[in-house]
Amino acid sequence: MAKEDRKQQIVEAAIAVFAKQGYYKTTTAHIAHAVGVTQPYVFHFFKTKEEMFIAVLHQSVQRIAGIFRGVEAPAEQLMDQMGTAFNSLLETHRDETLLSMQAFTTAEPIIRQKVQEGFAHIHQVVKEKFERARIPQPGFQASSFIGLGMAAIMSEVLELPELSPYCEKE
Repeated sequence: MAKEDRKQQIVEAAIAVFAKQGYYKTTTAHIAHAVGVTQPYVFHFFKTKEEMFIAVLHQSVQRIAGIFRGVEAPAEQLMDQMGTAFNSLLETHRDETLLSMQAFTTAEPIIRQKVQEGFAHIHQVVKEKFERARIPQPGFQASSFIGLGMAAIMSEVLELPELSPYCEKE
């Protein structure tokens, strides 16, 4: 297997293990076991568990931002279409999306910094999308939209569909 493919395989396994056990209970040995390789082999790609978690966050942020960038709709339908795209992402990449949206609870300074950068990037992408659509108060609307996404995540994690901002539309 090519080096980049093996690295991606480790990231995918890390997503599943972090999602199941959380950041603090997960070890690189758990991830190595999930991939079927030795722990020293994992360290060939990632020096620390933090570095691996950051790779997971980066992948997720890029995927979320890409989903939002890809939505094309008239201004009056844009937020709904972006919400639908986010819900679809939650269905297809559930663990990855949940991890990224809950990562702000991790107290490690470098992870906190990367989460801040990630959310700032997503906010900027959404704000620019709203600006191009001439939606009034694009910064405020982008923050509100991200808040709706957090409510959707909370609904999913707590298994309370009534918390979802989209439950009445279904």
